[in-house]
Amino acid sequence: MLLSGKRILVTGVLNDASIAFSVAKRAQEEGAEVVLSSFGRIMRLTERTAKRLPEEVEIVELDISNASDVDALAERVGGQLDGVLHAIGFAPESCLGGGFLSAPWEDVAVALQVSAFSLKALSVGALPLMKPGGSIVGLDFDNSRAWPLYDWMGVAKSALASTARYLARDLGPKGIRVNLVSAGPIRTMAAKGIPGFEEFESVWAERAPLGWDIRNPEPVANACLALFSDLLTSTSGEIIHVDGGFHFLGA
Repeated sequence: MLLSGKRILVTGVLNDASIAFSVAKRAQEEGAEVVLSSFGRIMRLTERTAKRLPEEVEIVELDISNASDVDALAERVGGQLDGVLHAIGFAPESCLGGGFLSAPWEDVAVALQVSAFSLKALSVGALPLMKPGGSIVGLDFDNSRAWPLYDWMGVAKSALASTARYLARDLGPKGIRVNLVSAGPIRTMAAKGIPGFEEFESVWAERAPLGWDIRNPEPVANACLALFSDLLTSTSGEIIHVDGGFHFLGA
């Protein structure tokens, strides 16, 4: 199996529509041991959703904005990690839906910390458990253009991409790869919180050359599995698009 003998930490599992859930499920199907992280009130959602996975999983506490949680991550997870999935993102309401010019710095700072800086924090927190051959994968959304209503989350995704490149530079000598998977729109719980998300859905369905199913996160999960596997051991600092081919089209 593709991930036989590997141990993967998966963040961001909210419900079974989450891309992170699909990654965890497919990873188990391919032989990996999966550990989930969650925190606060979201923990109940994660615990409930974890019961739908093929195998029982451990769930550790991790609030990525809490430095103490990040510092304690390696101790809480224990053992060895071969892969980490970063599926973390958040922007306050003021930062989305047309508020680009009016969003205050305090809210923008939250979006940047949770959606971009968190990749560095998660990577450093997991680093003591990772050996050469390890792989860190983050979930991205195309940040090469300005999208309607996406506003500061779009800026945060650009920061995420840059963060991944610098992490790939600094972790490469340790034998650890860092890559992003840029997914087309998937109808997840997080996506429902983005004003005007339905506009993304309709555009993708009409224009993606390969077509696009907003209810099927498995193609995205499969790309993550490939990056966790030993198939792409010389790939790092890359953004792999899994969006039906939408990203390469012009106007």
